[in-house]
Amino acid sequence: MTATELLFRDDAYATTCQAKVLGTTPEGGVILDRTVFYAQGGGQPGDVGALVTSKGERIGITNTVYGADRTQVVHLVGNEAASGLAEGETVTLELEWAKRLKRMRVHTALHLLSVVLPYPVTGGSIGDGDGRLDFDIPDAGLDKADIADKLNALIARDAPVTERWITDEELDANPGLVKTMSVKPPRGSGRVRLVEIAGIDLQPCGGTHVRRIGEIGSVVITDIEKKGKQNRRVRLALAD
Repeated sequence: MTATELLFRDDAYATTCQAKVLGTTPEGGVILDRTVFYAQGGGQPGDVGALVTSKGERIGITNTVYGADRTQVVHLVGNEAASGLAEGETVTLELEWAKRLKRMRVHTALHLLSVVLPYPVTGGSIGDGDGRLDFDIPDAGLDKADIADKLNALIARDAPVTERWITDEELDANPGLVKTMSVKPPRGSGRVRLVEIAGIDLQPCGGTHVRRIGEIGSVVITDIEKKGKQNRRVRLALAD
């Protein structure tokens, strides 16, 4: 089985690419040999956009997910559209960039939030301009304005964001890199992708991020919810 090449891991700013159809799924999905579309996972939604056929027909992609074996990416277009695509056909993908960029900004901001609040992360999600992390915090007393001030101070440093890879064994030898208790780093290929915010943060992550944290812009803390005796849900949003 041919795996889908994940172009977004090497360049999160790529918005289009050509790809070949490997097959379709009963759910109305199209499997391609390569993609710039992020597949849903790790709290980040799957990308949306369009697929342009070799005949010039434009088909909407409503979500992007991983296949059952996690090596292939499925672009959901509906059964009728999927049935009209032939194996081996060359198509063009066009990403809905404005939506993706907001998610990249939020995702990177959540990495910074885990620095401002250095507690175990029990959950999280990324939206289109907002997001949240759940923390295992024994004692509450969190202040929205104080957290926002600290976040924006970090963002003002405009540090670069880079990625590199380590082996599964290297990760096992450094368990402190993993902040999330509920979402485990993508594994299985023998290596794990690390996302580094220079001088600020380093953690495993398979998601998409901005190149410099200054691109996040100002953020606000919109809510802090008590979800349990030791669990606090902190929500943030892009100020714009």
